[in-house]
Amino acid sequence: MPDVSGFVLAGGRSSRMRTDKAFLQIEGRTLLVRALELLRALTPLVSIVGSATKFTAYGPVIEDLYSDRGPLAGIHAALLSSTTDLNVILAVDLPSVTEQLLRFLVEQARATTALVTVPRILGGYQPLCAVYRRGFAAVAQAALDAGNNKIDSLFATTTTRTIEESELSRFAFRAAMFENLNTPDDLHRAFPEKR
Repeated sequence: MPDVSGFVLAGGRSSRMRTDKAFLQIEGRTLLVRALELLRALTPLVSIVGSATKFTAYGPVIEDLYSDRGPLAGIHAALLSSTTDLNVILAVDLPSVTEQLLRFLVEQARATTALVTVPRILGGYQPLCAVYRRGFAAVAQAALDAGNNKIDSLFATTTTRTIEESELSRFAFRAAMFENLNTPDDLHRAFPEKR
């Protein structure tokens, strides 16, 4: 049996993009299909975290247990549904992430007992392209119950394997891989042909 599951976080409102980011076409594929393909290259245990109404045609769907609470609620729902200890969380709007990067993150997670294995780029964590152990669900639930939706602040309260930019660059992983698409301007900057 695989020791890792993959989850595409696709539950955002996409309000700044003014269209559902999951269905944006980039180089002939939607962002959702691309993210699913990346994760399916790692494991057959891949699910979408988002609306069952929108996404059931694409694979198993997990819905948030805490409505309108952002990505932390998605991570929480994913981990509660998981059957494996290691879980790759990937936001749907990270089109430059590669299979090699995800494999690297999983290798680093396997080599530690930390609850979270997360890159940090330009001083900022990348919690939506990271590996979480199932035990992080309890940390997430406590935060959500306390009204805290912030993910980054939780890393100081739990065991975290932080992969710094210098370590990523040694393996030719660039900061640009973590640039997400929030607005039409972001899309046009990353993919000028989309103008």
